[in-house]
Amino acid sequence: MTNPLSRSGRDLLSRRQFFGHTGIGLGGIALAHLLHADGKLAHAAGSSAGGPIRPAIDPLRPHASRAPHFPPRAKNVLMIYCSGAISQLDTFDYKPELFRRDGQPMPGADQLVTFQGENGNLTAPRYKFRPRGACGKMTSDLLPRIGELADDLCFIHSLTSKTNTHGPGENFMATGFTLDGFPSMGAWVNYALGSENDQLPAFVAIPDPRGVPQSGTNHWAPGFLPAVFQGTAFNASQPVRFLDTPAGVTPQSDAASRDFLKLLNDRHLEQFPGDTQLAARIASYELAAKLQMSLPDVANIDAESAHTLNSYGANDADPVKAGFARNCVLARRLVERGVRFVQLFNGSYAMGEGVGNWDGHKALYEQYAVHGPILDQPVAALVADLKQRGLLEDTLVVFCTEFGRMPTFQKGASGRDHNPKGFTAWLAGAGVRAPFSYGATDEFGYQAVENVSTVYDFHATILHLLGLDHTRLSFYHNGIERRLTDVHGEVIHAMLKA
Repeated sequence: MTNPLSRSGRDLLSRRQFFGHTGIGLGGIALAHLLHADGKLAHAAGSSAGGPIRPAIDPLRPHASRAPHFPPRAKNVLMIYCSGAISQLDTFDYKPELFRRDGQPMPGADQLVTFQGENGNLTAPRYKFRPRGACGKMTSDLLPRIGELADDLCFIHSLTSKTNTHGPGENFMATGFTLDGFPSMGAWVNYALGSENDQLPAFVAIPDPRGVPQSGTNHWAPGFLPAVFQGTAFNASQPVRFLDTPAGVTPQSDAASRDFLKLLNDRHLEQFPGDTQLAARIASYELAAKLQMSLPDVANIDAESAHTLNSYGANDADPVKAGFARNCVLARRLVERGVRFVQLFNGSYAMGEGVGNWDGHKALYEQYAVHGPILDQPVAALVADLKQRGLLEDTLVVFCTEFGRMPTFQKGASGRDHNPKGFTAWLAGAGVRAPFSYGATDEFGYQAVENVSTVYDFHATILHLLGLDHTRLSFYHNGIERRLTDVHGEVIHAMLKA
């Protein structure tokens, strides 16, 4: 009968072999520990040197500024998120072949079924493309003012996603995971770097005047990170509530109450010095108290000059455009005051498919004709204003969405279905090359074929510009060293200044 044990298995049945292997194994463990302690432990090829980095956080001051892993190019991030998957083909990804073959079947797509069903023929963009800026970048007439900033923009045309569904797609762009329950990118940055302004939150989310995106608070939630690192959500039309001191409470009695409360909190912490959750909660309440003094000034958009407000479109006759423009002014004022991560949303899901967002399935041209002007002037003015004030030197502006759209119209409709195989985002400001375009989709804009990139790569690059090593920034949760980029992602160095 053949022995079912391997040679190694048979060796372990020998007392001599068993103790020999045990001795060598324990010695190897001890050697690995000593090498790690001396910083001389070799790492697998392709991984960065060093182990996980979990920032040292003072429970009494969880929002305090913390050092990055290496010198950063950017001190803060302003992310502009287009909810509903804005079409790359009708904005920034110019495909002459799509114009030439308008109305013809897409090769190889006879049986292609996407998110909402069968696709029709190739359909050219409903908007003309023109060369913009000194660089001559071809962008569409849907967003002409943003297009005119082409000399300041770094485009990535080869992004891919893992899903073609809005909720998971938004989660993926926001957190690096399609499932709920993971920390947003802003929460990771807040956790890693804290704030340079102790009067304001380190992470602010500014929802669209029409409402929130489909994944809602997942975009600014802390996931399994301590709750203190979540984003604070408010916008120009709906500021943080309950900031005013109640009627009948004098400034003197208010200050005395706060002093007495601080005394009680300090005594309680002395009794329970290891209670970090209590310390974090106290720090959150103290920040909320500071917001009573700092936020009214920040949110006072009308303090801006008439020229500035008009340049953004803040007095436009369209209340939605005016509201979004005022949100853009608010975003600049927050960046100006050192808020680390500002997330600005364009579009919401409260109004239905494509009505208040970029989800153009059935009537793309008619819907985009509404959404384009709401986005274009305010965002172009925001980037130009940041540049004019010198804020782009330290601020990274990120423009993104959850995935792209098909080069065909859906069968029986006048809109484009979801497409995670290739879409466009752009960066501007601190540390990025401009004008520059990275990666490409095929001749129809259907799928990325050159320098194919993932959302993990996108996140890794943003963290890198903030001086953070995405492979080492981690949080230990349920037995796993969790990262924003999971176990994936490469920094896209080609997009960065030398």
